[in-house]
Amino acid sequence: MSRIGSNPITIPEGVNLMIENGMVSVKGKNGELQMAVPPLVKLEMTDNTVVVKPINDNGKSRALWGTARATISNMVTGVSEGFVKNLTIHGVGYRAQMQGNKIVLALGYSHPVEMEVPSEVKASVENNTMIKLSSHSKQVLGQFAAEIRNKRPPEPYKGKGVRYENEQILRKEGKKK
Repeated sequence: MSRIGSNPITIPEGVNLMIENGMVSVKGKNGELQMAVPPLVKLEMTDNTVVVKPINDNGKSRALWGTARATISNMVTGVSEGFVKNLTIHGVGYRAQMQGNKIVLALGYSHPVEMEVPSEVKASVENNTMIKLSSHSKQVLGQFAAEIRNKRPPEPYKGKGVRYENEQILRKEGKKK
């Protein structure tokens, strides 16, 4: 019995969820998202709730049960409220700036790193060291934030690099004489 999959998804006011031809489409104030429903799960929709159930009791169906429920729940949350990720840049001379639809990062390399912002993501830079990303798609937002972080991940000795806002870096002790 899946703890996540058995919970019903409540649909808030202003969100329209439609299930047709094996596709789930969710519309809200922040945009529209679509997903193909896995063939091993079925969706039952009542007034303003959706329940995800496995078709049979094999391992694959039960594995997709909780995943499908979590993905649909994230879609509903994304189009109604949206998701936000904040990145901070630590290091002397490390900074970021917006140039049109690109983020230009100075991360200690011999060249600036330019990254095109996806169309679903809104980005802004504050104080040259704080990058604020927001989107209605949790997957696209997380992937873009991970790509930015991957350009200069935080190193364990001084903690320099790009990190998520509340990320704890395990620091190592330097050389001893």
